[in-house]
Amino acid sequence: MDAIDLNLVDLLRTNARLSYAELARKVGLSAPAVHERVGKLEAGGVLRGYRADVEPEAVGLGVTALIGIVEDSGADTDDVLAAFRNMPEIESCYFMAGVESFLLKARVGTIAELEQLIVRLNRTPGVASTRTGIALSTKWENRPRPVSPPAS
Repeated sequence: MDAIDLNLVDLLRTNARLSYAELARKVGLSAPAVHERVGKLEAGGVLRGYRADVEPEAVGLGVTALIGIVEDSGADTDDVLAAFRNMPEIESCYFMAGVESFLLKARVGTIAELEQLIVRLNRTPGVASTRTGIALSTKWENRPRPVSPPAS
């Protein structure tokens, strides 16, 4: 990736709806050249997708929880991850260093729904225990950080 590719990534992270013509104007290339570069970034897995940024409360998901998972010592990690993937409430899953094996970000509509999710998680084979924190508010999330050029 060169500086133009990094610039395209930054622009698309800020506004994925920019047209090829607008991207081209901002990076100083033709629209077809930008189209080709973006296609290569998509094919190479750098750009993984485009999605709408939705206000969770507006769609009935007013409770955000961060759930630490301690994995059972004999657990099959792939099976545990497969179980997490089948729980639509879980938006993000991070593999962690330390006591907790995973940190999950979950969104639900109510505290009762969160309770049901935690019960399901604790009943999941391979899960030894959970620890849950509830976000009181979101100050920001998914803030795009400018991409730095790779060190030479």
